[in-house]
Amino acid sequence: MKKWFLIVIEVLVLIFSLYNLAFTGRIYPHVSVARINLGGKNESEAISFLSQNLKFPEKVILENNGQDFEITALSIDVSPNLADSARAAFDIHRTGNIIYDFYQRLISLFRKTNLGLRINLNENKLDQLVSVVAGQVESDAVPPSLKLVDGHVTLNNGVIGYKLDQNLLKAEVGSSFSLSKNSKVNIRLIKIDPTLEEAQANIYLKRGRALTGKILELKGDTENYSYRGQDLLNLIDPEGSYKKDPITDIVSVVSKNVNHDPENSVFIFEGGKVKEFQPSRDGVAVKNELLAQMIIGNLRTLEETDEKVASVGIPVDITPPKIKTGEVNNLGIKELLGRGVSYFAGSIPGRIHNINLAASKFKGVLVTPGDTLSFNETVSDISTLTGYKQAYIIKEGKTVLGDGGGVCQVSTTLFRATLNAGLPVIERTAHAYRVGYYEQKSPPGIDATVFGPTVDLKIKNDTPNYLLIQTAVDNQNLILTFEIYGTSDGRIAKISTPVTVTSTPPPPDVYQDDPTLPLGKIVQTEHKAWGGKITFNYTVKKNGEIIYQKTFVSNYTPWAAVYLRGTATVQ
Repeated sequence: MKKWFLIVIEVLVLIFSLYNLAFTGRIYPHVSVARINLGGKNESEAISFLSQNLKFPEKVILENNGQDFEITALSIDVSPNLADSARAAFDIHRTGNIIYDFYQRLISLFRKTNLGLRINLNENKLDQLVSVVAGQVESDAVPPSLKLVDGHVTLNNGVIGYKLDQNLLKAEVGSSFSLSKNSKVNIRLIKIDPTLEEAQANIYLKRGRALTGKILELKGDTENYSYRGQDLLNLIDPEGSYKKDPITDIVSVVSKNVNHDPENSVFIFEGGKVKEFQPSRDGVAVKNELLAQMIIGNLRTLEETDEKVASVGIPVDITPPKIKTGEVNNLGIKELLGRGVSYFAGSIPGRIHNINLAASKFKGVLVTPGDTLSFNETVSDISTLTGYKQAYIIKEGKTVLGDGGGVCQVSTTLFRATLNAGLPVIERTAHAYRVGYYEQKSPPGIDATVFGPTVDLKIKNDTPNYLLIQTAVDNQNLILTFEIYGTSDGRIAKISTPVTVTSTPPPPDVYQDDPTLPLGKIVQTEHKAWGGKITFNYTVKKNGEIIYQKTFVSNYTPWAAVYLRGTATVQ
């Protein structure tokens, strides 16, 4: 028995050796490339045989629900690499692992192996074509969202979307050319379903309704941010939490507006006036992660309680400057006492020029302790001789072009800074009628007109230290700012909301014939304005006691709209 076994083994080894010898330098049997059998051929013969028998496809058809797309061989520069294909076929069962190769060569007598063609193609062109296909077959998923419509929260449950796996499709296109297939490639799309089940939708709606009528406030030192209504609904995540990206956007906006580096004080005093001044300012950096967490926590409070308003103090890191304001001068100017702001959108170029010129007269002005500052004396002569341009002014009951139109924008802004600083106002006169410029982002009645030498704005420095006035004009956003610096003595100013005591409607529109205008042409020279009496109270306290108190009264004349009507006839 042992002898016969050894004989069988010797015969098998001999047969396998003869088999290997027969295929030395040749492709093993049943090995095909693109379904073309290359068994028994050497590499050169295989290349020749492939070139004679290969039917390389001219195009591949991609199919999606009856919609077909063609990708031609020419469009992606695809071509068969016969040499590499023959080499790949030859390398089958020649890995160098004797036992593994022995087994594979043995079963190759009974099993077929079909390889794809090795191909060359332009990957960039294929990427571009597949991207075009994606644009045709994909549809965006729309996540669920809440909308506030007429005070009621409604649910849009989202839309199912479909995404193309572009890498998979490119592989299938390459495979079709590689295997020389003429069958269509089915475009497989990934379904993206963000829609909510009924129970989830009900919870989402309930959360949105819980925020109706509520407010989230972020409070900083100089600016506040308020979110309500749709703004709050946009922050709710349908999954039960809150959306990261919108909250990050809020934090980014706040950080952009709040963050600034520390600034050292600059104070240059020459000829009785401050030539250059920059107050020291602490560096501020919002704690972004903490603010985001605080927003989420307060949203949760609004959602789960009866609280109507949630206020969040914006958390910041403070970096002090190296040189502070009080260290660079001996005039007692250490800090900001009050700021006044006004807006002048809609002003003509001449008016803007005059605002800049008049405001420049106050930059660096010092007011000695106990002295009174006169607006007219500081600005001095207002005429074309001193650089002012013509713009609209109120004169003798009419709005007319006159020298220095717009200077009252400056006096109004100084008046507001004075009130916020808690300083005594010795003299102030309201305009003859309500002017739209002074009611931009401000209630009516907080204005001050000047007309030298009779109508002036005067303020008193009743502090024991100097006052420094600084001005800034933002000509891009059309904003004028006055700042008054000094040393705080603890006074606190309070300005009540202006009250309309009486109100008088504007008179009927007035039309005046003008022989200098073409017949039928209408030009408006006056805009209507309501008249009436408006008052507000100004109270300044120090150590709990009132040190200054005044009621400001503005009596505005009702103003009619005036139109010039052309009567000139064409000669």
